[in-house]
Amino acid sequence: VQLQASGGGLVQPGGALRLSCAASGDLFRVNTMGWYRQAPGKARALVASITPGSSTIYADSVKGRFTISRDNAKNTLYLQMNSLLPEDTGVYYCNARAPSISSWASKSGTWGQGTQVTVSS
Repeated sequence: VQLQASGGGLVQPGGALRLSCAASGDLFRVNTMGWYRQAPGKARALVASITPGSSTIYADSVKGRFTISRDNAKNTLYLQMNSLLPEDTGVYYCNARAPSISSWASKSGTWGQGTQVTVSS
């Protein structure tokens, strides 16, 4: 599977963005899909993931503000980000992995190229 993320940009604190990740290939619907963030000077870490059965996991820092979803008919993953904070700034990567691999393993799976999100006034 190949992944192409889009939708990043510059937004003010309290604003919203929606990220998209278009996947090619036939394995999208059987993979766990996730969004990971690499903040400046920090390691890449899980933001949210969604299994083929649409079970979700969120990092504590984004619970109640971010929503991950998938459209298997369009081979597309989404991340709706609301009430953005400056600490949400970073490069957001789309990821695909077999469901047997933990979403908390931040170096596993197939990665897209990343999209920059900057939250600043």
